[in-house]
Amino acid sequence: MKLIQSRDNAFFKSLKRLAESGRERRKTGQTLLDGVHLVESYEAVFGPVETLIVAESALVGGEVAGFVEGRETVVLADALMRDLGLVDTPSGLLALIKTPRAIATVNRKKDAILLDGVQDPGNVGTLLRTAAAAGVAQALLSPGCAAAWSPKVLRAGQGAHFALAIHEEVDLAGFMAGYEGITAVTCLDGATSLYRAELAGPVAWVFGAEGLGVRQELIELAGQRIRIPMPGTVESLNVGAAAAVCLFEMVRRRLS
Repeated sequence: MKLIQSRDNAFFKSLKRLAESGRERRKTGQTLLDGVHLVESYEAVFGPVETLIVAESALVGGEVAGFVEGRETVVLADALMRDLGLVDTPSGLLALIKTPRAIATVNRKKDAILLDGVQDPGNVGTLLRTAAAAGVAQALLSPGCAAAWSPKVLRAGQGAHFALAIHEEVDLAGFMAGYEGITAVTCLDGATSLYRAELAGPVAWVFGAEGLGVRQELIELAGQRIRIPMPGTVESLNVGAAAAVCLFEMVRRRLS
């Protein structure tokens, strides 16, 4: 094991750049995973990670120590691990990986989620996780969405990334125009209740940015405008909650 204690160390500096810069992640084709669960999820699909990085104190005992036992690791002084600022509560274990390419090409005949300018990393990760849980196998992200392979999105996705074909910088309007199933968007104007909507066959669900919602261009392209009935006093749901309601109504129908 190699212990790194200096902020001037070249490897630490490279980790710092990856943690902070989407441009660096794109340039190098690498990203960082935080936590045993994410690393295990990655390795179940792609095999062993390139490099394991562990906080010095995490070697004393516990889940991380057990996971890295017998494996080659780079050890960071605790202060350096905190200084990376990768996530709010670091687990003590990181993995340096090559950013996976989409595991399949865009398919216009299968279920999909389309994210239109969703900028919050936590929301993007939650949406990917919800889609994977509902059996949706592809996610298409428009320009302006949070980077799918950023550490915070990966943390929120909890391994969903490795069960999905994720496509970024996608022309959602072009995809919708050629889609061979139902395109559905959540909105208020002229919308049908989710529980009465036609959802037979493959569905491409469009979910929009926080506050702004889905662009009017995409609303007009959608075959189904859907509203979630809300008899309570609130006017709207977080995009992650709205997606969960919609996707699992689709699941309920298919399983009933």
